[in-house]
Amino acid sequence: MQRRFSDYLFISLKGVAMGAADAVPGVSGGTIAFISGIYEELITTISGVNLSLLTTLRKNGFSAFWKQLNGNFLVALLTGILISFVSFMRLAKYLIEQHPVLIWSFFFGLIVASIFFVGKQIKTWNLGTIVALILGTLAAYYITTLPLMANNDSALFLFFAGAIAICAMILPGISGSFILVILGAYKTLSDALHDFDFKRIAIFAIGALIGLLSFSRVLKWLFNHYKNTTLAVLTGFIFGSLNKIWPWKETLTVLEKSMGQTVPVSQITDYGTIEVYQRQINDFDTFKMVSEKSVSPFHYSEINNTIDPQIALAAGLMIVGFLTIFILEKIGSKTR
Repeated sequence: MQRRFSDYLFISLKGVAMGAADAVPGVSGGTIAFISGIYEELITTISGVNLSLLTTLRKNGFSAFWKQLNGNFLVALLTGILISFVSFMRLAKYLIEQHPVLIWSFFFGLIVASIFFVGKQIKTWNLGTIVALILGTLAAYYITTLPLMANNDSALFLFFAGAIAICAMILPGISGSFILVILGAYKTLSDALHDFDFKRIAIFAIGALIGLLSFSRVLKWLFNHYKNTTLAVLTGFIFGSLNKIWPWKETLTVLEKSMGQTVPVSQITDYGTIEVYQRQINDFDTFKMVSEKSVSPFHYSEINNTIDPQIALAAGLMIVGFLTIFILEKIGSKTR
């Protein structure tokens, strides 16, 4: 079917949503791609980037090359992703620092709705898909409990961080940005984007490109041969990621950057959540959260000097996030 300009505009808007999601540690752009109806086309298009394109270009010209590449789709989508990712990464940093409960509430509702929409794509439920769902859930949950590493600025590290994170970014349920946080590369990349450090950005981008071209082929093969099982694993990934998205957290340990030591948060402050303390002193650089656990909003208030847990507003934003997925899915069904 021939696409019109309005179709590519919708694809760019989906790219904007993907980029915004990938900028937030804990949310996957792959989930947005899946819900909005472009996931399999994206994987197929990326996996089709190979040396045969050069042969087509040489023998049949640019028009045939561009058609085989699905170039219009890629340009439309990547334009939306890049613009959104670069701009929203700055906004996400501010929201996570100043309004963490509210931004995580919105994304919690979004992810809950995603579980339903990805899970309903599974056509046949049997022992294999149930086991795949459980394994996917456990794997994603385990990833959310991993302690975070210190920042690393080396070029080789940034290259491999890009290759690993991009694989997560195209997997529904696994957040590429959260993988960057775990690896200790999130702040390095966000600083590079903020400072327009093109050298570090280029190193990360090259690693991401190589990782993307390699991993997309694996995903395409899995969808072609084990679609139900793959969907079950991806649904599990999304379900398991809810632990990271839960808005109310208690910090267990933090890294004191000047000393390079990991210590219990109780040695730093009477507040039970390091972000609350950081807002009080307006310093988000001295301490870095290493490990945390999800708690009830009431316990969150209790360990943070009876701070308002913002339950009503958080619940409202969860509903907004939940409904956002319904809107994306409806748009996706119309433009597939």
